[in-house]
Amino acid sequence: MTSGRVLGLDLGDAHIGAAISDDARRVAVPLGTIPAGAPQDLKAIAKLVAENDVTAVVMGHPISMSGARGPRAHHAEEFAGALRSFLQVPVELHDERLSTVEADRALREAGASGKERRRVVDRSAATVILQAWLDANR
Repeated sequence: MTSGRVLGLDLGDAHIGAAISDDARRVAVPLGTIPAGAPQDLKAIAKLVAENDVTAVVMGHPISMSGARGPRAHHAEEFAGALRSFLQVPVELHDERLSTVEADRALREAGASGKERRRVVDRSAATVILQAWLDANR
């Protein structure tokens, strides 16, 4: 198995949620959010990659429950392509079906208010996406 930190991203309309793994690629933890909007978002992601010695990036791929690729999936694919040309590490898409729902449910169960959940759901969803990828790639 390859080692090194992996950056997980959840692409939202206003923010991009970020999570990071440990060097052994076992556990994902929330890292924060990045305001969406080119080219500043690409630069901010590149800075996270450099500052955290990231060896790979995993982005959520919002495929519909039926498996169809809609506008959001196409947007994620285009963004991943832009990241691949901007970064010196591999960028992979990972099926994120229900990641935001799962993150919101976990936050609700932890007692977070609606306002608090909205504030942190992007980074929580990034953590869910990254942890799913880590578990699938052990």
